[in-house]
Amino acid sequence: MFPYDPALQAAARPPRTIADVLTALRAIDAACIDGDGLKWFNWLYLQVTEAVAHRVAGGGFSDPAWLSELDVQFAALYFSALRTGLQGGGPGCWRALFAVRNNTRLGRVQFALAGVNSHINHDLPQAIVATCEATGTAPVRGGAQFTDYTAVNATLDPLIQQAKTTLRVRLPGDALPPVSFLDNAIAAWGLAAARDKAWSASEVLWHIRGTPPVAAAFMDSLDGLATVASKVLLTPVP
Repeated sequence: MFPYDPALQAAARPPRTIADVLTALRAIDAACIDGDGLKWFNWLYLQVTEAVAHRVAGGGFSDPAWLSELDVQFAALYFSALRTGLQGGGPGCWRALFAVRNNTRLGRVQFALAGVNSHINHDLPQAIVATCEATGTAPVRGGAQFTDYTAVNATLDPLIQQAKTTLRVRLPGDALPPVSFLDNAIAAWGLAAARDKAWSASEVLWHIRGTPPVAAAFMDSLDGLATVASKVLLTPVP
């Protein structure tokens, strides 16, 4: 859809460290023009990752190694969706965003929140399970990892709230209408609640991961719900 898409795919390599994640996000940000809706999710994700990396490095968590691994596993799913999505494949929730990333009637905040929706409601449960498998832990609500996971909300929420204001312009930079259906859609989306549901989904996925057909069906259902939500968020504003 954009001539630099091959460069985006090349940048979206599987990361091994948070530093790798940041390098890839910065490369994608530098490649994307302002009229590319993908830029605005990636821009927000870069800010979030920088904030989480800074907080993890500053201490205060029971299991910072687990949070670091989660950051890497989580980003790997976005990069995978980007590589496959630019070729027309991958999860439907991500394809919904990639299909309209050049629609100038859409606001930057719509792309940012649609990406956050796909990444949290579809990708995050998988990332939690992959992190637990890699670290020899389990997604137990109330455990040390869950406590750290929840504590991150205090870092993430202000960034999301600020983005809702900062990005309220269309792709060309034109202001969105002061009142529209989008206000209700944005107001209804809450980060803490979405992350809590993602943890609950990870607990289910953890218990069924040994039965691939069941796990695949569960992920299909998450993808379906996230796709519907993304399409609502990506409805053009009059």
